[in-house]
Amino acid sequence: MLPTPTQSDVISVSTLNRMARDLLEAGLPAVWIGGEISNLTVAASGHAYFSLKDSSAQVRCVMFRQRLAASGVRLAEGMQVELKGTVTLYEARGDYQINVATLRSAGLGRLFEAFERLKARLAAEGLFDEAKKRAIPTHPRAIGVVTSPAAAALRDVISTLKRRAPAIPVILYPTPVQGDGAAQKIADAIRAAGRRAEVDVLIVCRGGGSIEDLWAFNEEAVARALAACPIPVVSGVGHETDFTICDFVADLRAPTPTGAAERVSPSREQMLSQVELARRRLERALGRLMTDKTQQLDYLARRLVHPGQKLARQRERLAATRQRLTLLAEARLSGARRGLSAAETRLARCRPRPAETARELDRLGHALRRALVERLARQRLALAQHEATLVALNPEAVLSRGYAIVEKADGSAVKSPGQLAQGERVTLRLAEGSTHARVDHSSGAQGELPF
Repeated sequence: MLPTPTQSDVISVSTLNRMARDLLEAGLPAVWIGGEISNLTVAASGHAYFSLKDSSAQVRCVMFRQRLAASGVRLAEGMQVELKGTVTLYEARGDYQINVATLRSAGLGRLFEAFERLKARLAAEGLFDEAKKRAIPTHPRAIGVVTSPAAAALRDVISTLKRRAPAIPVILYPTPVQGDGAAQKIADAIRAAGRRAEVDVLIVCRGGGSIEDLWAFNEEAVARALAACPIPVVSGVGHETDFTICDFVADLRAPTPTGAAERVSPSREQMLSQVELARRRLERALGRLMTDKTQQLDYLARRLVHPGQKLARQRERLAATRQRLTLLAEARLSGARRGLSAAETRLARCRPRPAETARELDRLGHALRRALVERLARQRLALAQHEATLVALNPEAVLSRGYAIVEKADGSAVKSPGQLAQGERVTLRLAEGSTHARVDHSSGAQGELPF
């Protein structure tokens, strides 16, 4: 009899599935698996759900949108693929599944490797540099298309250009886009477009397909021709998930050929809308201008005076000016006459009288001579008085009476005995010469000069 399990021995389904998932993820490394896709579903989120099967078994797989886009593979029902992923378990349903990280078409591993090697080499050479990308003209005069004349992509491009810009001519540079030698022919068509220089922008395009179908656009010859092309190039090869070397070298990548046609052509509807908008703006601007000019014209019309009225006012101003000039001339003439009369009066008073002038000159001459004689006499008297004073004050006259002048060594005259020191040498100036003496204070009374 089996023992009855306790409450602690029972686990939930969620716990069981989580334990199984942990065991699967920890016990099995990421592996490469090959098989056929079936039950493919691509959700609105972009995630892909499918089964990978062989002749005797199948396993559920999930590939999330970012990894699917990065792989560059367009999944299809029945497609043989090789994928690398992690074995896990979807807990909500208990489904064992593969979480796909990388996927490629079966047998195309060497093509992918060649693609990656060429991509890395061309990138190292700078063929993918964004700085080398040229701007696509917004209003090209002509558009060139490099593709096959039988390709559905050409019909998509032509219909799109006819709808968006029917006035722009389209020039086809025909070339095969698939098969042996297609890459060299595509490169030749690109170089021919560059030499002819008859278009402003070039579309290189073809429809979607497998990596083998698109391989011509992964060849180095096409990449070199694109890099050397003097015309801006838009690549529209395959579908949105398809990436080729051509996309990286071109000046612009479009997701589809139709998208490439839309990128190089201005929208007719949009231009008509812009023209209509500009027309309305111009109409409003002209309306405002007409309104302003009309108001300005009315204002000027109110200021406009009839020529007859203007002439009448000018005649009135001319008559008033003439009257003022007449009055001013008369006033100036009257003033001039008064000035002339006054000048005649002053001139009559200043008229010369020779006889009276001669008598006046004689009188003034006699008076001048008398004044000079009197002044000369007064000057002589004053000079005599000054001379007597100078003679009286002359020190030489005093010395002639027996006096002497005592001088110190510096030549200053001695006025008091107190200015002299014991034994000091002095000079005695006499009327007829000078002599030296020495001061002796030990003899002589106060007020005397002891020698």
